[in-house]
Amino acid sequence: MSPKTPISSTPASRVPNHIGNGTPSRTPLTRPYLHPSISRLRSITPQPSRTPSAASAATLHSHLHESTSAVPSHFSALSRSSSITNLSAHFANDQPSRTPVHSVREVLRWTQLRVIGEHIYAGQPSKASSLLGVQSSGSPTVLSANGLICIGTDTGLVLVFDFKQTLKCVCGNESAEKNVGAVTALALSFDHTYVAVGHATGHIQLYDLRSPKVPARVVAPTTLAAVASGRQEGHLVGSRIVSIGFVAGRHTALVSADDSGLAFYHSLGKVFFVDATDILRILGKYPDEDGLDGPPALGHRFRRKRLRKPTTILSMGPLPLGTCAHPTDTYNLVALLTPIKLVIVGLKPTPKTWYRRHRQSDDEEISTKSRFKGTLAWFPSVSLTADLSSASERDSKKSQMNGSHPSSTPTLAYSWGNTLNLLKVSEDKVVQAVKDAKTGKVNKVEVGRIIFEEVGSWNASEDILALQWLNVNQIIVLTPSAFEIYDVRTFKLVEREPFDAWTLVSPVLSHTTNGSVTYSDAVSEVAHSVRVYKGKIFLLGQHGVQVGTLLTWADRILSSVSDGDFLSAIELTRSYYVGEAPGNRNGLPDDPEKLKTVVGEKMRELMVASAQYAFSEERLVDATHVTPDGRGVDRTELFEGLVSTCARACMALGDFDFFFEDLFGYYDNNGIANIFLRQLEPFMLNGEIRHVPPRITQRLIALHDDDNRPDLVERLIWHIDPDCLDINQAITLCQRYQLYDALIYVYTRALQDYRSPVVELLGLVRRVQQWRRQRAEASPSLSEPMDEQAIEPVVLNAYKIYPFIADTLTGLTYPSEEPLPEDEAYKAKTDVYTFLFDGRSSVWPEGEGGKLVLTSDEENGVEPTYPYTRLLLRFDPEAFLHTIDMAFEDAYLNDESNGMSRFIIIKILLEILSSPELSQEERTFIHIFIARNVPKYPQFIQIQPSVLHSILIGLAEDPDTSTREDRQLAAEFLLSAYTPHEGDRILELFKQAGFYRILRSWYKQEKEWPQLLGTFLEDPDLPRHDVFTSVHDVLKASKRANKGKLPQAVCDRFLESLPELLHSDVANTAALVDEHLPDQHEAACHALGPDDEHGRFLYLQYLLLPHLRKSEEDDIALPRKPGPSPNVLPWLRQAYVAMHCQFDPSGVIPALRSLPRDYLDSYEAARACEEREVFDAVVWLVDREDKPQDALAKAESFDQLLSTRIADALASPDEKVADTISDAIHKLEAVADVAVSICLERSQPTSPTDIPLEDLWFQLLSSQIDCVQRIASCCSLEALGPSERVPAEDPRMQREHQTISALRSLVHKTFTALMSVSSTRAVSFPRLFKRLVSSASATKAHVSKGTLYAEFRTILTGMLESFRSEGDMLVITKHLVDRDVADTIAELVAERAKGWAPSRGVCAGCGTAFVGSKKAGEGEGEPKSEPVVVSRTGVIYHTRCLPPGFHANHAASVH
Repeated sequence: MSPKTPISSTPASRVPNHIGNGTPSRTPLTRPYLHPSISRLRSITPQPSRTPSAASAATLHSHLHESTSAVPSHFSALSRSSSITNLSAHFANDQPSRTPVHSVREVLRWTQLRVIGEHIYAGQPSKASSLLGVQSSGSPTVLSANGLICIGTDTGLVLVFDFKQTLKCVCGNESAEKNVGAVTALALSFDHTYVAVGHATGHIQLYDLRSPKVPARVVAPTTLAAVASGRQEGHLVGSRIVSIGFVAGRHTALVSADDSGLAFYHSLGKVFFVDATDILRILGKYPDEDGLDGPPALGHRFRRKRLRKPTTILSMGPLPLGTCAHPTDTYNLVALLTPIKLVIVGLKPTPKTWYRRHRQSDDEEISTKSRFKGTLAWFPSVSLTADLSSASERDSKKSQMNGSHPSSTPTLAYSWGNTLNLLKVSEDKVVQAVKDAKTGKVNKVEVGRIIFEEVGSWNASEDILALQWLNVNQIIVLTPSAFEIYDVRTFKLVEREPFDAWTLVSPVLSHTTNGSVTYSDAVSEVAHSVRVYKGKIFLLGQHGVQVGTLLTWADRILSSVSDGDFLSAIELTRSYYVGEAPGNRNGLPDDPEKLKTVVGEKMRELMVASAQYAFSEERLVDATHVTPDGRGVDRTELFEGLVSTCARACMALGDFDFFFEDLFGYYDNNGIANIFLRQLEPFMLNGEIRHVPPRITQRLIALHDDDNRPDLVERLIWHIDPDCLDINQAITLCQRYQLYDALIYVYTRALQDYRSPVVELLGLVRRVQQWRRQRAEASPSLSEPMDEQAIEPVVLNAYKIYPFIADTLTGLTYPSEEPLPEDEAYKAKTDVYTFLFDGRSSVWPEGEGGKLVLTSDEENGVEPTYPYTRLLLRFDPEAFLHTIDMAFEDAYLNDESNGMSRFIIIKILLEILSSPELSQEERTFIHIFIARNVPKYPQFIQIQPSVLHSILIGLAEDPDTSTREDRQLAAEFLLSAYTPHEGDRILELFKQAGFYRILRSWYKQEKEWPQLLGTFLEDPDLPRHDVFTSVHDVLKASKRANKGKLPQAVCDRFLESLPELLHSDVANTAALVDEHLPDQHEAACHALGPDDEHGRFLYLQYLLLPHLRKSEEDDIALPRKPGPSPNVLPWLRQAYVAMHCQFDPSGVIPALRSLPRDYLDSYEAARACEEREVFDAVVWLVDREDKPQDALAKAESFDQLLSTRIADALASPDEKVADTISDAIHKLEAVADVAVSICLERSQPTSPTDIPLEDLWFQLLSSQIDCVQRIASCCSLEALGPSERVPAEDPRMQREHQTISALRSLVHKTFTALMSVSSTRAVSFPRLFKRLVSSASATKAHVSKGTLYAEFRTILTGMLESFRSEGDMLVITKHLVDRDVADTIAELVAERAKGWAPSRGVCAGCGTAFVGSKKAGEGEGEPKSEPVVVSRTGVIYHTRCLPPGFHANHAASVH
């Protein structure tokens, strides 16, 4: 993205955001147009060619004030059918916020069948029931609805209603002695004249609705004994009938299924007026006689604890007759679904199983609850013309297939769990040879066979409880939480409506109390409560019967219109038109063109009707404008919504005639055209509506002009198609409000005039230059700040000339940067080049009435040659040449026949460069521009070497240091195409200019190593890291070039720069010296100066201690060998020890330990340490020579020295001796630590020594005790006592007490160390203690024996108290650990006691042991882990070995 103008303090409406580049605000006199990191003339990688991109084009709209479209208003308050109450409620709820309220979309429209509900659910019998003699119908159990509504009850009755909710009859007898149990299955014949009823006891009854009191046929249940004797087939006594249905169109042919897995075909005929029932078992096996319960009592119609078996029949259904005959109808197909398979049986011509499909999923993958969820439903063959959406389509279909109607193929939908499957059924005729048994003649007979085609399967969200066909293309399924509608053509969900399946009636729910059916199974048995007939959904609920309809597109639109919500109706119609409407598309043509024709016509009608009604005379004065309490109502939101809604609709239609002609006329005639215009504007700004009639555009621009909002005017002009603008109006407003971006847009896009914008902007540039001249010539006291504020917007607008020229000369529009058409781009480039690089002033506009476009800062001043090029250079040379540099990449300049080329522009710039009045900044950037472009376009730009030489000299002689790096890069470009002839002079100029990068290339090529080294050392812009790596590389290269020896000149140059290098980085300098000049370490130390001792210390530390040479912030760029450098002179090594004692006394011993033993003179090192009072290092050095007694003797002498110093300080009356005492104590502690470590080291069993160990400890303790006694003799008695006895207000006594306590702690620490090795036989603590006491009493004559013994007693009791405290701490810790362990063990025991313990360690199903079942000799791999289930009775199973129905009757824990 190319930069535009600087950031301004003016309003954003005047200057678009997309033209800012983030340049810091400066005064207009020195304002830079381009940031150095963006300019193509700076020392960064030049930008690639400008090509339009999505990012650049998007910047056009980045400055806009985002305006959200008005939310579509609700027209319910405008409906003629709306009541005053509804209006008042609507207006009372109106809020200022425009946030839309999203209502739940209606999918199914439900209607309560209240009259039927009064018969079924009312507590008192209705009048009709009383007339029919029905005293109590009972609770509803099952439903059938196909032509009539039949409802079975738990009293064995069936109530039959028509669709007008009229009770037609009651089937059955209410007397208790004739009751055969609750109705659990129900079916209505094809012609709606017979009802088949299945009961909970196994009875089947067939009723003729013409005489419903007594069943026309009765099939009583049989017993297992009768079945075994062959006397009777049928359902067993107590078996609940779960499904029943009529076979084809017959009244006396039934199929039924019970809960024990048996299914039968019943042919209920009569022979000589006597029932002749023929029963055929089509599925299932009879149970064993032993396992059969006896006949149940009437109150317990279900056998207790009957487990559901894999042979349980989940659903059964015969293929019904459709509206069109189909060959499969003659086979009397019956589909039966069990938990493990689907079976389809044909009863004609002979009973035969035609299809069997087993469930694919493994038992372990199906939950127990889903295992017994299954449903099925047939869709018969119907005429497809009945489902077409329009009469025209039906007529066209009728003309096809020689007048025959197309029909659908019978299809079976069935489900297991949540998986839906489709199966199409058809017949195929085959010819078979049949031999006549009598004649032996072979005849060819056409035999039919049924073909089954598995169409597909998909999954619902949950287990499917009920399944019904809505129409030939859609299936509705009921899950526990919702109704879901699927399209069988795409297998996709098209609608979903939440619904609680538990609110429906289950025929077995009342029998969960006796344990025969679990509650979870019973409550989901609701398939008999859901029926569909001709697209209507009938539900049998626990509190009422209701019927639902799936709303089509027309229903939804009509619903919105009926509610008075015209805008929502239009919006919904538009969504159907563009294919964005959610849900089903029932009633719409499948052909997209026909769909748009139908929906588009409806949308136009709705828009016309909405506009006519909204602006009708009677509606403008009706009650919708007044609330019931007499207050007025603002209808603005409604009229705003009408505009935006119709705009979106017309955009979808691609036809705006109604919108701009009719609708705008309504608003204009009623004086509210402003509402229309303000709602139209967001669509124009978003680019959704580009072509607007000029009369409307003129009104909209005038509206913003009246509001004094020039920013909105400019924004609008940018987004309007140029053909829709009123040119005179737009130019006048842009010039009045200084809207130069919009003005450029009007000139270039509407008039295709690219010179006028340049003339307009050059006028602004001249004004700024005149202001600059006046300010420069005026006195500072006369300058007014307001003048600068006034010129600020002019400066910003004047700078727009550069991006405009850049876009135009690269073939892009301004400011959107979209590509121009080729012809227009060529004309634009020609016009701009011709005008800008004209050698004299031009007249504009051309012809009569034109004026000279002047550039002189003075009125009536002399115009120079190439005035416009000079003016733009004078205004901002970097910005202008940056623009031309981008234009140079365009192919337009390749053809010189166009009248302009790169060479011509370079010649013009060279001519301008020869002008004496040119500023230094202009010269600089012209030099840079030419130097960078000559090597880029050698085939187009050919300049004499003398000119290039002068340019190269000009780049080097420029005094501006801020452009040094830019000039150096330009010189590098130029040198790639030109070799100067005055090499020495040029090199000297480059050195003076600081072009070190060029000098390095030159010297490296000529192998002038000292000079090359100097370029790295003298370059101020080279990072420190690069300096040392570069110097290292130069020294290595010079060595290689000089047979491995560093040239003396290079050596001298390096030594000269040592002070600067050391000042920059001591460690890197030490690495360089040690690598290349190892004998110059002394010189390097002297180069640090006489006062920089710390620098010398760091220098030597890097050389002697490599592991300490680098801290986190150091950057050692050079490689370094491990270990101390062998090149350091001995005296420097000793000096390093002395400096280490000075700057880091605590680290002397680690430093000495890191050095090899022979690297230092131990005596000299010890002397240096002793001189600087690093006494612990002295003791350590003496001990390193295997002289522990001498080391302890040294420690004793140091103890005596330091204790004497402490005693003198305590005796001094000066209050400032605290530091002296603290320093001495610190040194005593350091000496004591080293001395104790010496004794401990010699006390180790592996340490060979000829010195008695007890003597070493005695020597150490004796010295420390002497120190304590020496200090104690100088202290008062109170200071020697406990802390609580020392007066807090006496600082001297406090100091004495603290000092003696610190020394006693040293003795205590030594005794503690001694106790850690006292187990050895070489040291006897009692003997050692006795020696100490005897020695002290013999040698300390100046100390009284009382004081002496008191001091020993204090030391000994302190030790004992310390040991006692440590013992108590160990006891407490042991008790805490013991308690924690006990608590942890108790928790583990409690955890192990939880759960159900298995009675045995084997699976109750397969008998396999869970633990220890692996035999010896088997593989060593881990046994395969398998989940187990523990029942509450203690029985344990593998999950794969669970018996059927386990989870229904047992609580279990899975592990």
